Amino acid sequence: MKIKYIYTGISLLVLGFFNACNVLDQEPEIQISNEVAFTNEKSADAALAGLYHQLQSGFYYGRNFQNICEVSSDISQSVGTWDFYRELDTYELDASNLEVTNFYTAAFRAVNQANNIIAEVPGIEMDQAKKDNIVGQAYFVRALAFFDLNKVFGGVPGVHGDQSVVLPLTPSRAVNEDLYPTRPSLVDGYNQVEADLLSALNLLPESQSNNTSTRAKAVKGTARALLSRFYLYTRNYPEVIRLSTEVIEDGQYSLLDNYIDIYAGEFTSESIFELEFIAADQSGMRFWYFPGAQGGRGELAVHESFISEIQSDENDIRGTMFGFDPVQGVFFPTKYQKPGNIDNFHIIRIAEMYLNRAEAYAHSSGTLTLAVDDLNKIKERAGVAPYSGPVTQEALLLEIEKERKFELAFEGHSFFDLVRTGRALTVLGSVERKNSSAPVSLDQPWKQILPIPRDELLSNPNMVQNPNYGN
Repeated sequence: MKIKYIYTGISLLVLGFFNACNVLDQEPEIQISNEVAFTNEKSADAALAGLYHQLQSGFYYGRNFQNICEVSSDISQSVGTWDFYRELDTYELDASNLEVTNFYTAAFRAVNQANNIIAEVPGIEMDQAKKDNIVGQAYFVRALAFFDLNKVFGGVPGVHGDQSVVLPLTPSRAVNEDLYPTRPSLVDGYNQVEADLLSALNLLPESQSNNTSTRAKAVKGTARALLSRFYLYTRNYPEVIRLSTEVIEDGQYSLLDNYIDIYAGEFTSESIFELEFIAADQSGMRFWYFPGAQGGRGELAVHESFISEIQSDENDIRGTMFGFDPVQGVFFPTKYQKPGNIDNFHIIRIAEMYLNRAEAYAHSSGTLTLAVDDLNKIKERAGVAPYSGPVTQEALLLEIEKERKFELAFEGHSFFDLVRTGRALTVLGSVERKNSSAPVSLDQPWKQILPIPRDELLSNPNMVQNPNYGN
């Protein structure tokens, strides 16, 4: 079986072809026939496997998306020779940054794969329920990719940023003007994420064939969970509460008793959406943090200030998940530590639903005590004493911010949490770095979003750069 694809939506992606689990033909084509590329149920299944393979890319959730987030925050720092992460760490980057370019390309590859599925699978003769399931998963992944791209390159409506990334919704079959889209408004970008998630929720089943499949592929609970996150960004707190509650009350998900077991195991009840990595398809999370003596690159390390914070309570089990490299004199996380770089990665966990709901309760009238209840579920699981501070909105929001930082560290949340809450310029105003004689600061609002890659600007004459980055 051959399936030929051209990258869609942005002209940069026309320059190459991607391999999805050995399913996609890699012949250099700039145009494909209108003949049916998806011929049967088997080819649809293969294309779906290729869709999840795009999320596993080392340039996306294989490590790069999370690393971009954490080194831009006050959790991780660049201590090696890889300039591109150091530029993110010090907020001194431009449109040529390779890791930014790699993420941009990888995320749009996922969009393209989803677009082909959405366009082609409805025409295949197969059971309607399975057809809906496959298309629903494609809508979910496209929503996730558009959401991630907009967090990095667009911003958060009402906080910072006014332009979305481009939003290709159909596959490209030739090199023409469709390859040169313009950027819509940021609100339009977020509206598209919402529309895709609602489409996914409508089409997806409640569960897949078994426990592992339900956590490795999107189901209705997965869509509800990402919608909960989405509405937290857009400040629709009643919907955050409703959707988080639906996921929490879904019998498929529950908090594990032991935090460490989340990462030692695979596809546990904690997991809502989890990517599997095996010897033939490895994750880069462990490799980029672990020192050379333990088979890693040692390129990234943990900020000493974060170690001090998370280890301030000796009973907090999350503070035990770090090692120390005496050669470089730095700490590294052991959340991902399986030999062979085969740690799975959790894109969404049930703990996030409690924290989302706690934050929404803290923003709502008359529900501060409910926010405390949800916050304490996360604290108590970590071995930390229940919250005993003032039950005020301001105090609770700061405590929830801290708890999100500890609970979700190295999972791609910290920088974007600070941006969406308007706290980035305050928290990141003076961050000590091991390889700098002076603290570094996120001192300009425009640095809360990253530059559109230079290759994209050169390829698409209609592309507009984010302010102050130049071309």
